[in-house]
Amino acid sequence: MTSPEIGPSIPETASKTSSERRLEYDWDYHDINHNFPLRTFCPDPEYDDENHSVPPAALRMGTTTAAERARRNVNAKLANPLAGISHAMLEDMGARYARKHQVGDQEDIRAFSKGAVLAQDPSKYQTVAGLTEEEQMVLHTEEHHRWHQPPLLYIVIVVCSTCAAVQGMERRNGGQLFYKYQYGIGGDDPRSTWLTGLLNSAPYLCCAFLGCWLTVPFNSLFGRRGTIFLTCLFSALACFWQAFANTWWHMFIARFFLGFGIGPKSATVPIFAAETTPPRIRGALVMQWQVWTAFGILVGYASDLCLYKVQDQAGVVGLNWRLMMASAMLPALVVVVCVFMCPESPRWYMSKGRHFKAYQSMCKLRYNKIQAARDIYYMHTLLEAENEIKHGRNKFIEILAVPRNRRAMIASELLMFLQQFCGVNIISYYSSQIFLDGGFSPISALSASLGFGLINWIFAVPAIYTIDTFGRRNLLLTTYPFLSLFLFFTGFSFSIPAETEHSTRTACIALGIYLYGIVYSPGQGPVPFTYSAEAYPLYVRAYGMSLATATTWFFNALLSITWPSMQAAFTPQGAFSWYAGWNVIGFFLILTLLPETKGKTLEELDQVFSVPTNVHARYGLRQLRYFVKRYVLRRDVEPERLYAHEDTRDMDRGFDHDDEKGM
Repeated sequence: MTSPEIGPSIPETASKTSSERRLEYDWDYHDINHNFPLRTFCPDPEYDDENHSVPPAALRMGTTTAAERARRNVNAKLANPLAGISHAMLEDMGARYARKHQVGDQEDIRAFSKGAVLAQDPSKYQTVAGLTEEEQMVLHTEEHHRWHQPPLLYIVIVVCSTCAAVQGMERRNGGQLFYKYQYGIGGDDPRSTWLTGLLNSAPYLCCAFLGCWLTVPFNSLFGRRGTIFLTCLFSALACFWQAFANTWWHMFIARFFLGFGIGPKSATVPIFAAETTPPRIRGALVMQWQVWTAFGILVGYASDLCLYKVQDQAGVVGLNWRLMMASAMLPALVVVVCVFMCPESPRWYMSKGRHFKAYQSMCKLRYNKIQAARDIYYMHTLLEAENEIKHGRNKFIEILAVPRNRRAMIASELLMFLQQFCGVNIISYYSSQIFLDGGFSPISALSASLGFGLINWIFAVPAIYTIDTFGRRNLLLTTYPFLSLFLFFTGFSFSIPAETEHSTRTACIALGIYLYGIVYSPGQGPVPFTYSAEAYPLYVRAYGMSLATATTWFFNALLSITWPSMQAAFTPQGAFSWYAGWNVIGFFLILTLLPETKGKTLEELDQVFSVPTNVHARYGLRQLRYFVKRYVLRRDVEPERLYAHEDTRDMDRGFDHDDEKGM
């Protein structure tokens, strides 16, 4: 895709702002080992001793390939591709775009003319000439009341949240207390424990090896809405199928088929939510996935408890657990009925070259045409910039070969791995059995599981606020030590003698699991999918999310299939301690390898992921020293700033990079 003409030709040198000429010069400096452009995080080619930004030995003058140089220049433009362009030229560019793609009438062309100017910096709407009083009021409300959004946008979020509830209901575990005995695999022998684990892991094995890899072809063929429709239909059919399984291998096949519903849905829904919401509320709305997954788990536990005492009817054995397994189809059917009430993702339409449809869809998701035109035009410029770095290569090669993409992949894959190895799903999938082993009666075990589901949901709600204020990385670093502590506490509570201290034993086990749920829900719960959905650039985002969800489901399956045998071999104390230890390791991995993404648009994250991994790792370790000085020794020390980006909000006034030497 090429950019439309924007006016008469201008001499090349004269057409460049001082910032662009500085940018061109700065790309010639690079880290010899990482091919990392110095300018992305350090405002001067000299070593910043105070901020430890660049080791002097790592810098030298060098040359790069034309392809790499082109990619770097495009990556830099993604910070704000419209920075440095005059308002008059932006108006002309917006109008030309609308005419070229036949987007509406004269009113719409005017909206794109003004929207292109607003896209340069939405917060400076007061400096844009020619806006009506109504348009200024809408933009003022958007800036100062971020939750004031059109009703249809919230319908999109409700549908996405219901998809998450489907996912949650499919993950609760009450039925296994009954069907494993009916299938003859309820003992402690290796065959029984491995087959129990296999049945629990069946959907996630399908997700990891088949389901998640259908995300890209499904999205390409059917769009975001069509993919959600199909996957929820698959989920409803599979849940209904499970109710009729009479052997363990029949149940395995039904649950394996369920993975075709879980895999593409888990990758598509966060992308759909991210692509329809404004940047100011994107993190909070995307993380609704975790909040409503937790709600689905809660509803699943409640339905298990309600159906516990259902009596068998003539010719039907195990009616209670069959109804438990089938109940998850109900929210899936709600999504099937309602999903086409939502507009399709404007970004998906743009990726297919259907600009007018994208504009129509965005108009339904914003209060005013000026907002829709602004967001569509900015999306168009970013798509053109990202198309420049495709260079015809395979998308997975782009993820691995391009340093910016590779660092996003490392961060995303790390979070998806830790989402499982923090140990939460041994509780989600086996809580009823864990409580039963701890000395609870069957109905008390189901009631205790309901308590965990309630806590998991209630304490996920505050993350709607904290994820965009406290930050993704800070939430994880704060909660991980406590995750480890409470798993150790839960595991060693099994050492309390059941014969003499039964009440103390059951109370401590429940307390440890509940405290773990309180800490998990606002931290590791919502962050991974939110982070993965925003970390990748648009042109590889679907592939990155497929990889991320395949990773989480693979380790989910690994955990599910091994937990019964691990608990038998290690004892509960050793099994819980195993995952507690992984939380300690996870804390240091997050500290050194995970950049913060709070407060960035989906595209501006490009600069954040341009920092070399070893530079960020050293920065993370230095943060421990800062924490001790600031909060233990109570010294008045300033935090280190790793990113010293130039202020793109001022670039349209010719703000020169040299003026930022003091940053």
